[in-house]
Amino acid sequence: MGQAAVVIPEKIYFKIGEVCDLVGVQAHVLRYWETEFPMLSPQKNRSGQRSYRRRDVEISLRIKELLYDEMFTIAGAKKKLQVEMRETSKLKIVHPEPKEKADYLRPVEAPGLFEDELELDDHAETSTAGAEILEPEKREALKSLAHHLLELRELLAARTR
Repeated sequence: MGQAAVVIPEKIYFKIGEVCDLVGVQAHVLRYWETEFPMLSPQKNRSGQRSYRRRDVEISLRIKELLYDEMFTIAGAKKKLQVEMRETSKLKIVHPEPKEKADYLRPVEAPGLFEDELELDDHAETSTAGAEILEPEKREALKSLAHHLLELRELLAARTR
């Protein structure tokens, strides 16, 4: 009785209606889950609207799977989710050490956080040494990350005004 894979869009924040569509439950169910599962805690904006992060959507999908597919009770699902979250927080990503110091200590010129002339350079595909070109998937991932960072920068700039 497996659940179909859900593709979560590449966004920073989701509105409650979007999360309802992704998870397949109504808004009142999500709001109830927030009261029962402390790890599901979307932020609220100034007007009180919920802003779900990607992690909140993933947790909501897992809660639905535990309750609807695996037939856990609320209490059982809460305990199971707490154990799973504790186990994943213990996992640490270990990167192999670079062969040479130059592989990880390259000077990078980065603009300041609120500089107005910041633009994404689509042609900066080579490393600082100019020897290697990024694979298309990595380039797209970096572009996506850059767009998210610019969006965050705009949010921060709007709050400081």
